[in-house]
Amino acid sequence: MSLTTWAGNRTYAAARVHEPRTVEQVQEVVAAARHVRALGTRHCFNDLADTPHDLVRLDGLEPDVVLDERARTVTVTGGTRYGTLARALHPRGWALHNLASLPHISVAGAVATATHGSGDRSRNLASAVAGLDLVTADGSLLHLTRADADLAGAVVGLGALGVVVRVTLDVEPTYDVAQEVHTDLPWDAVLEHLDEVTGSADSVSLFTDWTGPAVRQVWRKTRVPVGGTYEPRTDLLGAVPATGPLHPLPGIDPVSCTPQLGVPGPWHERLPHFRLEFTPSNGDELQSEYLVPRAHAVDAIEALRALGPAVAPLLQVAEIRTVAADDLWLSSAYGGDRVGLHFTWLPRQPEVEALLPRIESALAPFGARPHWGKLFAAVGAPGSDPADLYPRLPDFRSLVTRLDPTATFANPFVTRHVLAS
Repeated sequence: MSLTTWAGNRTYAAARVHEPRTVEQVQEVVAAARHVRALGTRHCFNDLADTPHDLVRLDGLEPDVVLDERARTVTVTGGTRYGTLARALHPRGWALHNLASLPHISVAGAVATATHGSGDRSRNLASAVAGLDLVTADGSLLHLTRADADLAGAVVGLGALGVVVRVTLDVEPTYDVAQEVHTDLPWDAVLEHLDEVTGSADSVSLFTDWTGPAVRQVWRKTRVPVGGTYEPRTDLLGAVPATGPLHPLPGIDPVSCTPQLGVPGPWHERLPHFRLEFTPSNGDELQSEYLVPRAHAVDAIEALRALGPAVAPLLQVAEIRTVAADDLWLSSAYGGDRVGLHFTWLPRQPEVEALLPRIESALAPFGARPHWGKLFAAVGAPGSDPADLYPRLPDFRSLVTRLDPTATFANPFVTRHVLAS
């Protein structure tokens, strides 16, 4: 049976797919391969993880959750899903600082692409990485920690440095979250008070189709002490509090969504938009996302609203969210706070790909960085060097040359978007 991406929009071209059960078996596969790439939960929409040679799946490795309460860290195998990790941490009194919209994604895949979650004060998932175990080209195991200068370059590594078989993450004492939803927030209020809106909770998402006078829904997630109470807020610049649970897509049953209505509950059951128990999609979809500096957010939003008539016919829903700055070389939030402009598309890939250059042209003046794991046309303006957007990219290229001199982990995506200048 052919192996496809999670969305089914790409079939992997690999001649061989390996399913190791131990780290030692991963080492054997890599040592014997001429070219190899790693797969987690395949929640990727482009050819980042593909190769015509060998693919190694990490979802067969046991999670092997090792909690170090004294160091406030947890170590897991790279293919472990965040939802699985959360369910192991929470009963023991510990939590992660953030989660993405889907708890179904793998730890190694998420951090390698700077997948993020949301919040003015919340850095992306990769920022929690305190250490990595990489299987390098000769099959040996390289252990990196924050004491190593290379870690900041290796975390968002795009699979170009080796196969990440273990990840060590920071943890903190567990907490509850209350999630509430408002509808029909006027665009005028968003543009005039964007900082107030995104700062009104620990995590805020605005759902829109880029047309009409108002944002359809605003999801707000607020931290609450364990066992604490929360009084849902009715005021949000003219938006209307939802009277029942909602799905981001109009008219869709919210049964797959995490609990709302301001009822507090465990962090891992509120921070994602969707529950671990359910298939993480309303049918087939494609995704794109661009992250712009916070200072340019309003101008970038206005640029996309101007494209609304072209975007809306291909769109299921769009989401605006924020991410705090980090120091990871290829992170989309490297060097400054960012606003993410996310698109969940209908499964009409040729039409979406034809539209992306228009979106990227509109966002280019604002320094937009595309999400590495989603659909995009180019990193930066056509013909430009991606280093214009990522100041540490020359250092990353040097790191690739040093750790992978035989180009064992090279593939067309990395060559095209990262290594070529």
